[in-house]
Amino acid sequence: MEALDQGKNQKTYIGHPPLVVQLKPVLSLTDDQLFEFSQLNRDLRIERNAQGELIIMPPAGGETSEHNAEITMQLRQWAKSNGEGATFDSSGGFRLDNGAVRSPDAAWVKYSRLNVLTAEQRQRFIPLCPEFVIELRSPTDSLSLLQEKMQEYLGNGAQLAWLIDPEQRRVYVYQPHEPVHELDKPETVSGDPLLSGFVLNLREIW
Repeated sequence: MEALDQGKNQKTYIGHPPLVVQLKPVLSLTDDQLFEFSQLNRDLRIERNAQGELIIMPPAGGETSEHNAEITMQLRQWAKSNGEGATFDSSGGFRLDNGAVRSPDAAWVKYSRLNVLTAEQRQRFIPLCPEFVIELRSPTDSLSLLQEKMQEYLGNGAQLAWLIDPEQRRVYVYQPHEPVHELDKPETVSGDPLLSGFVLNLREIW
């Protein structure tokens, strides 16, 4: 959760916000070095933005973790019956074309794109942007920063992205070349036509 300090025009957080570590121009981590660094710090969720800064996030709280598990389970159940793509949870990292490495809370990628990658590429940060991503806002997440991240996904090739805000019971739907569509207190949200037949039951999240 964030609050705005009107006097200083700065955001303050309840809980522990992400730690931003600036490396350049002193240091620049390669993809392989960042991957190894992440493996050494498995209790942390580490991303890299397009500017080369590391975004280090603490482990999710219990409620957020439970919601993440529910979302990933529903997406995976649909993906197994659909058979056209693979599902990834929040521990999966994707290297985007702009140089950022992101770990969405849930993601789906077509097998036709995954199958052209080498085994080594699939074992490390996957060098592509998922067709579909979900970000779940936790109490410490800045809404504006998450909204910027959703636009980044679209700019790097995502075809559909959902930002779910449990506190406000709101879903922001992002698609290329379309205005952001806000759903207020929806009970479900549909992935059609990209994810044919996938409907996320949000009653389990609210």
